[in-house]
Amino acid sequence: MRKLVLLGMVLIVFIGCSSVEKPKENMTMKINENWTFKQRGKTEWLTAKVPGDVHSDLLRNEIIEEPYYRLNEHDLQWIDKEDWEYKTNFDVEESLFQKDKIEMVFHGLDTYAEVSLNGKIILNCDNMFRTWKTDVKDHLKLQNNELKVLIKSAITIGLEKLAKEKIQYPAPPNDLSEIGKLGDKKVSIFTRKAGYHYGWDWGPRFVTSGIWRPIEINAWNDAKIEDVFFKQINLSDKKAEMNALLEINADQSTDYEIRIMNGTEVLTKKSIGSENGSNNIKVPFEIIEPKLWWPNGLGEQPLYNLSAEIYIENKRIDTKTHKIGIRTIEIVQEKDKYGESFYFKVNGHPVFAKGANYIPNDIFLNEVTPEKYEYIIQSAVDANMNMLRVWGGGIYENEIFYRLCDEKGLMIWQDFMFACSMYPGDEAFLENVKQESIDNVKRLRNHPSVALWCGNNENRMGWTWWGWEKKMTKEQGQEVIDQLFGTYRKMYHKILPETVKKYDGDRFYWPSSPVSAWGKLPNFESGDYHYWGVWWGKESFNNYETVMPRFMSEYGFQSFPEFSTVKKYTEPEDYDIYSEVMKSHQRSSIGNVTIEEYMLRDYKKPQDFESYLYVSHVLQAEGVGFGIEAHRRNRDKCMGTLFWQLNDCWPVASWSSIDYYGKWKALQYYAKKLFKPILVSPHKDDGKINIHIVSDLLENQSAKLKLVLMDFDGNVKWEKIEAIEVAANSGNIYYSIDEQELLKLSPKNRSLLKAVVELPNGKIASENIYYFDKPKNLDFDDAEIKYLIEGNSKDFKFKLSSEKLAKNLYITIGDCEGFLSDNYFDLLPGEEVEITFTSDKTIKKDNIKLSFKMINEL
Repeated sequence: MRKLVLLGMVLIVFIGCSSVEKPKENMTMKINENWTFKQRGKTEWLTAKVPGDVHSDLLRNEIIEEPYYRLNEHDLQWIDKEDWEYKTNFDVEESLFQKDKIEMVFHGLDTYAEVSLNGKIILNCDNMFRTWKTDVKDHLKLQNNELKVLIKSAITIGLEKLAKEKIQYPAPPNDLSEIGKLGDKKVSIFTRKAGYHYGWDWGPRFVTSGIWRPIEINAWNDAKIEDVFFKQINLSDKKAEMNALLEINADQSTDYEIRIMNGTEVLTKKSIGSENGSNNIKVPFEIIEPKLWWPNGLGEQPLYNLSAEIYIENKRIDTKTHKIGIRTIEIVQEKDKYGESFYFKVNGHPVFAKGANYIPNDIFLNEVTPEKYEYIIQSAVDANMNMLRVWGGGIYENEIFYRLCDEKGLMIWQDFMFACSMYPGDEAFLENVKQESIDNVKRLRNHPSVALWCGNNENRMGWTWWGWEKKMTKEQGQEVIDQLFGTYRKMYHKILPETVKKYDGDRFYWPSSPVSAWGKLPNFESGDYHYWGVWWGKESFNNYETVMPRFMSEYGFQSFPEFSTVKKYTEPEDYDIYSEVMKSHQRSSIGNVTIEEYMLRDYKKPQDFESYLYVSHVLQAEGVGFGIEAHRRNRDKCMGTLFWQLNDCWPVASWSSIDYYGKWKALQYYAKKLFKPILVSPHKDDGKINIHIVSDLLENQSAKLKLVLMDFDGNVKWEKIEAIEVAANSGNIYYSIDEQELLKLSPKNRSLLKAVVELPNGKIASENIYYFDKPKNLDFDDAEIKYLIEGNSKDFKFKLSSEKLAKNLYITIGDCEGFLSDNYFDLLPGEEVEITFTSDKTIKKDNIKLSFKMINEL
């Protein structure tokens, strides 16, 4: 049983003890209550939340105003120049105090921290990403322990380090030092802290500090399991051969028994004689008739609840549990007609990677609730994604993120936390990097979702393509160049790959993203690629057809948030994309001008602010959607498409498909359709319209291909129905017709071609619409939307129809908050579409008021 003892406000958990008098099993105590904080040099202590951060604590105490509102960010830059003190008092149960070993564990301190317990300094920390442990038995007492954490300014320390440096390091161009009141002094590279906290071209500059992950006390006698890795050795239909690799900390030479459990089932037992100190133990075991873990869309995600337990004299003293999935993931790099492949093979099958790049969900990390994690991950799953890339300028995410990806079948491309910079190469910095990598590889290696480790984001690209090497050669000389690139090679070609090999040997390591064939510059023949000719280069969306790498790990286009989100951080006088507030919530140096330039290429100019936001969504979705289709059609060469980016960390104009408040933009709805297991994609090539059908399924699928040419009034001008067999895991052309033959039947500016793949059970596997000209050249009629609302409370159905084409129909529902199953879609004349609407709140049907926008209105 479990016994909970509440002492003051501190919760002590005795796991597995039958009574306080027999605390045989190891014990854990969380220190998360009664925290206060203050600015160093001041006297007033204020209530604090731990885990948390100083900005959020100041907001809760009404010392500052909402950081994301209007221009408030600019007035809050003083916070990161100050030191901050946190403290709490706590008691401990006598039975815990009687343990032979007592350590305090700090799972995340942000970032430069001096920790004291009862007046004695017990720890100094300098890395946000590391777990810090220290023995506290000699400093602990039964009652009224005082724990203090002094968080020193990362900016002040960064400036001190910068002043001592002779080398002018290439720092992230997105280090927004001007907003931070530092001029051109970019200090982010000196501190092992989330890079995006210093600003990015989609994020604000809030250089946070605080206790951002839990603090706990662990106490034990005899032995403690520090870590266990359930490593898969061989896999067949009959069995999975596994090793449990345990790190055991023993305080004496002892005989004990290790049991490996699957839930309550004992898989194996092994008697061990330990030595005093650290012990590495291997325990082989098997799982019979294993159920395989599959990416989303290809199968289920069964997880095994495995535990390693230590017994002495038949009494359990410690346990460590992980949920694992059994699967194989390989990255295949083989010579072919295009150069060298780069794709993921899961359980022996090539898998086209469909997904997005992922950034932290907030600047203030502890404001991200479990519900927000669940929503964002489920949104990726609902959009038929099977991969997310955890980008290297954020954080090694919290356990809940990886658990959800395990459960829902999202593979993770995991960057180490280095982005768009070159870094110091002194011994202390490199040792810090090494320990950081060990901590996080060991923490994440049991997750089946983690498919790849990557050394950094765009550092290799910046060195050559962005001109760092050339500029520094001219300004600082060859000796500095050799030193900087020598550090690069130490970090990404020695320290990090050696860590992965030692602690997670079967997982693939890739030195940088993007890079080709192990160190060569990015190209289309091998490796992965970031394409930013669209957006930064102002190149046409059509370039997505010709810029065709082996794996597209970054590309994208911006849009504004929807109007309901904009209203949360603005006032009516700000409703202009060039207002000071809207420009401040747009961090790309070319942002609003670029959106407008691309918009006017294809669309008529919107006549009001709200319409401008709406058209930016459609523009983004059509542009990135064109890229998704191109990548999938060319899967014989390109086997992955991860657009930038899934989510936002504050309300802002950005490349996201889901805004800060969880609103799906048009791109997310488009992705849901374009990432379906089967995609039909009409595409014009040399005057012919080719009907491509792509399948990610592992088996052939019988279907019907339906093609319909109609005008905007719904008159059918031509149609074709064919029985087809969609080949498994492939992309092919299934029908081809001369475009001019169709245009003889219906005018170019008033016609569309609808393509549908229908399964034998009548379900639609995929449908797509091809237009013969740009939207601004199409001749639309006014469309009147008819609708019927069914349902009440929290679940509704909207049945929509129109006698005229309603292109990119966007539905809003007044002030009612909820989720629409589809939006920004084309409502074809004479067809009825059913959309579901769900809400967490009870809504009366009479209160639902639908309103519509469509391209027809421009």
